[in-house]
Amino acid sequence: MITWALLAVLVVTALLYSRWRHSYWSSRGVPTAPGSIPFFGHMFSFLSRSKYRWLVVDEMYHNHRGSLFCGMYMLLRPDLLLGDPDLLKGVLIKDFDHFTDRRSFKSTNPKDKVVNEMLTATTGEHWKGIRSVLSTSFTSGRMKGMFPLIEAKAQGLIDYLYRQLKKDPVVRMKHTFGMYTMEVISSCAFGLETNSFAGDDSIFAKKAIELFAIKPLRHVQLLLLFTFPKLGRLLNIQLAHENMEFFTDVVIETMKQRKAGAKRGDFLDIMLETREDQDQSTDKKKPKYPLSDDTIIASSVLFIIAGYDTTANTLGIASFLLAKHTKEQELLREELRNLIAEHGSLTYQAIMEAKYLDGCVSETLRIYPPVPINTRSCTMDYNLPGTDLLIHKGQTIFIPVWSLHHDQKYWPEPEKFDPTRFFPENKDRIVSGTYLPFGLGPRNCIGKESLKPLCGALCEILSTISH
Repeated sequence: MITWALLAVLVVTALLYSRWRHSYWSSRGVPTAPGSIPFFGHMFSFLSRSKYRWLVVDEMYHNHRGSLFCGMYMLLRPDLLLGDPDLLKGVLIKDFDHFTDRRSFKSTNPKDKVVNEMLTATTGEHWKGIRSVLSTSFTSGRMKGMFPLIEAKAQGLIDYLYRQLKKDPVVRMKHTFGMYTMEVISSCAFGLETNSFAGDDSIFAKKAIELFAIKPLRHVQLLLLFTFPKLGRLLNIQLAHENMEFFTDVVIETMKQRKAGAKRGDFLDIMLETREDQDQSTDKKKPKYPLSDDTIIASSVLFIIAGYDTTANTLGIASFLLAKHTKEQELLREELRNLIAEHGSLTYQAIMEAKYLDGCVSETLRIYPPVPINTRSCTMDYNLPGTDLLIHKGQTIFIPVWSLHHDQKYWPEPEKFDPTRFFPENKDRIVSGTYLPFGLGPRNCIGKESLKPLCGALCEILSTISH
């Protein structure tokens, strides 16, 4: 009897503790998203396989349209969903010094050494130092210099498609663009030839596909790592996918070859040359965060895996949308043929001038953003402008990118594919802070400038292969 009574006391105490922790937002006058359950908060909704996570967030977003924000809980941890464009601009741009970091996890597992050094995982001044070096790789000048390589790979893609169409009229575009993207990244960044279009599936593309196939158990492990970092370290859970080792070995081997051979002026060379300059600097000019081999390897691997999936997805979805909307497809085809007539071929300059192409790609990114939910971690206490709400250091801000992109308040007929939304004469109608496919502010996507040149493949397809 005493045992049962003690157990009952423990259960009631635990429930009261959970209720107290889950009253964090209501006690501060902040509306709380529905669906929170004791101990777990809203986590089960994010783990559910019956609904995409961005649709879960979208329900929260629309349930609180009368509020600028709403509270949510990942287990017992209070997070804030922030959907007001003006407040988001404050977090991402104006007061960026309070939100310099993404929600990240520093693993102690030896196999996560490379992941810990990636730009997406680094924080504070260390992130700033790496970002300043990598930014020089993504200027318009460098993109223009690499365009002949991109063009050659696009032609390889066309040849591959012609061969495939003779075998089967149905082509898997995501898979096909995945091979193209891997070819471009490998060639432009590391001088490697993956031979993806030779016939058999490239080992590079195969390893990359496996890297993004997250199984349910793996999903739970990752959520556990980010929600209970101390427990994750105690259990020594590995953050990196096992295939990460394959790409790490490729980069290490390429670095050895570069140190012994000629330079190519590509992504890897830029980092190696920067490290050489740092080594030769005087004591007074020594960089605060010099590039180590681990940082160079991590940045190179991130270049491969981050560029592969996001670009392949965007190109695949763009081709799907254009296949559904034949009128828009023909308008884009006409624009490309006019540019070819003017420039002689699809040059870098021609693609940069392609207004309708820009509209098609931008509209694809609006309807299907690569990162539908973004986050920022508060690095110092922050009073949300125009409110009495204090966001404490360590708390996470959730940014509902997909919801903002599909909000009828900002986008008339949001489900309609309309490239003209992004024409120069219409861009002033776009509410600032409501279009975030690459994020916003200093920590936006570093590869933003590379996407349009990579769309050269889609242009080649439309201008060469008739529908």
